[in-house]
Amino acid sequence: MSTYVVLVNWTAQGIEQIQESPDRLVAARSAIESAGGRLVAFYTTLGEYDAVAVVEAPDDAALATVLLNIARGGSVRTTTLRAFTEDEFEGIIAALP
Repeated sequence: MSTYVVLVNWTAQGIEQIQESPDRLVAARSAIESAGGRLVAFYTTLGEYDAVAVVEAPDDAALATVLLNIARGGSVRTTTLRAFTEDEFEGIIAALP
């Protein structure tokens, strides 16, 4: 499975309905699991992003599908980073010419 860091910002709608956020997180976890993935960690944060999630998913397309469906709800916008493990990083470096 691939690992991703998902940076989350509330939309105006998301802030107006902030009390529903715990239920939305449960729904997001379920959607990720239904796609064959796992929500590894979720943090509410201070600063530029309102929350950060670490997610494992079978592939980019599976996670993109989940995140697009979540975004259609209108409460959050996301920025997703593909994260490479230390072993993957070493393999990438070893493959350099």
